[in-house]
Amino acid sequence: MRQFFTIATNAFMELVRQPVFLLLMTGSVLFELFLAVPYYFAFGDESKLVKNSALAVMLLAGLFGAVLSASASLAREIRVGTALAVLSKPIGRAQFLLAKFAGLAAALTVLAYVDLIGVLLCSKMAFDAYGSTDLVALGIFAAGVAIAYALGGFSNFFLRRPFVSDAVFALVVMATIAAFVIFRFTESETGFYAQGHVDWRLVPAGILILFALWILAALALACSTRLDTIPTLAVCSAFFLIGLMSDYLFGQRAAAGNWWASTLYTVIPNWQLFWLADALDMGKSTFHWHYVARAFAYTVGYAGAALAVGTALFEERELS
Repeated sequence: MRQFFTIATNAFMELVRQPVFLLLMTGSVLFELFLAVPYYFAFGDESKLVKNSALAVMLLAGLFGAVLSASASLAREIRVGTALAVLSKPIGRAQFLLAKFAGLAAALTVLAYVDLIGVLLCSKMAFDAYGSTDLVALGIFAAGVAIAYALGGFSNFFLRRPFVSDAVFALVVMATIAAFVIFRFTESETGFYAQGHVDWRLVPAGILILFALWILAALALACSTRLDTIPTLAVCSAFFLIGLMSDYLFGQRAAAGNWWASTLYTVIPNWQLFWLADALDMGKSTFHWHYVARAFAYTVGYAGAALAVGTALFEERELS
């Protein structure tokens, strides 16, 4: 177990040291907040539009993060020979792959946490045609991001520590502090759709998106055992797009008894199961924790199957 945790920790730290990870985290959360800035004139549906768009940004950022991180964690190590050096020790390939997935899942959890903070802030900052942009909340969060980058630069210049990883961890802390200050000490003008109140129902919605990202990470890691970054991105994008239309393409035919449709409906993940925004738009106010638990069981099963396939492919991969 000590070897497993060592590989997982090293994989996690290697991923958060990637500049693209910091840029993806910062860009996604700032773009989520930008969605709550302009006037939409959506005839009363401004809040719903902002929240759905912020959740979509969180999902797409996680998609790119999963593919890029999986390729950086495994495909690059196979290409440069690092994986061969590690596997020359008494470490099995299955243990190595599972440890890599654990580190990748932890990095995606950090990314999803910061993006979820941005989604919750969007739910508070969203306004209708009678409201205005919450400049106070926007300024507080922007100051938090600036302080996080300044702390990363300080530790890099004076302490000779890596800038990217310190900036990532500082951004997590400062985003949490900024969100607490905004939620607790700021008030907004209340429009027709109750601007100024945080929609905490978005928490289970964000957790479900995190589960979807874990499945994407397992698929990307399985592809990375044989493919490089661009082919892995293409395969995962295909799974993502087909999975969005899974109910339409295979669901009805599978219910009618077609074996091929039933097989594809089982093999391809149905991403609609992880999208709770439609249920929130229908006025459901509960946190749906029983549904989150069932989705977690589905995630464990599907990710386990994808990693099993990845392990079988990795066992036959020549590393020399």
